[in-house]
Amino acid sequence: MKILITGVHGFVGTNLVEALKREHTIYGLDIIAPEREGVVKTYSWDDLDKEGGIPDVDAIIHLAGKAHDVKSDGHGQKDVYMKVNYGLTTRIFDYFLAHPKCRKFVFFSTAKSAADKVDGILTEDVVPAPVGPYGESKIAAENYIISKFQDCHSESKPSTLNSQLPAKQVYIFRPCMIHGPGNKGNLNLLYNAVRKGLPWPLGSFENKRTFTSIENICFAVNGVLTGDVPSGIYNMGDDEPLSTNELIEEICMSLDRKPRIWKLPKGLMCAVAEVGGWLHMPLNPERLRKLTENYISSNAKIKAALGVERMPVDARTGLKRTLEAFRG
Repeated sequence: MKILITGVHGFVGTNLVEALKREHTIYGLDIIAPEREGVVKTYSWDDLDKEGGIPDVDAIIHLAGKAHDVKSDGHGQKDVYMKVNYGLTTRIFDYFLAHPKCRKFVFFSTAKSAADKVDGILTEDVVPAPVGPYGESKIAAENYIISKFQDCHSESKPSTLNSQLPAKQVYIFRPCMIHGPGNKGNLNLLYNAVRKGLPWPLGSFENKRTFTSIENICFAVNGVLTGDVPSGIYNMGDDEPLSTNELIEEICMSLDRKPRIWKLPKGLMCAVAEVGGWLHMPLNPERLRKLTENYISSNAKIKAALGVERMPVDARTGLKRTLEAFRG
């Protein structure tokens, strides 16, 4: 296939190029255009508006966007999130609809577009309730894709992507935290804190979170591109959720260190977080909730669509590969 990847030089894009370049022809669309093995050429966003500016392709993978800023709530950047995450999506999806030869479109949204916190297990049929401009901009982009697809094919059901249309197929992926070699995000921050020898003081909180190994992302993308997979919204994640304590243990094992997990009383840590909120310290009630809450996402739908019982990489193996890359 001929594939156009937006944001091709980012973390996910780089890994997708490595996974797909042997079997497919890859073009890029990005704000930077370095030469990269496996990418025939990287085009600019201005080329979208030029007649013949970009070669005909069979599929588009839309990765370009503004990532979640973990250092702030992002409310001061609402316009930026909307301009990038929503605005770029409308441009590339309109381009997809206007080109009959382009048959498949994969949009990388986020689990945060569906829910900021999860009671039980997150599934695709949840009524979206994002909190903050990152998730809100992503759900706005999802809704645009769905509404435009419905306009073109009136038999679609509300809030769904019609899976009965052979001409074009559209996939919206909602991954939980993606990690792998080259990743720069929350996991890096935690890794660096543990590497400095800082103890983990929240060992009394037992939580479970879904992570997403980049290998499983590449497997799913290749599956929807090359298989007859119904259009739709798909959660993305590893099979097994991990607790933060288990994550700390894995990081320490990768560093050949004994885990320093302090099981301080929950009441004490909640009180410390309250004081931290008053004094604008790093640990406040909201951050304590984020660090200790459950966030489990079901990947049953994508596995059923791909015809597999398990994803190819289990959560611990994927995490070990990521941590080895950090250490290297």
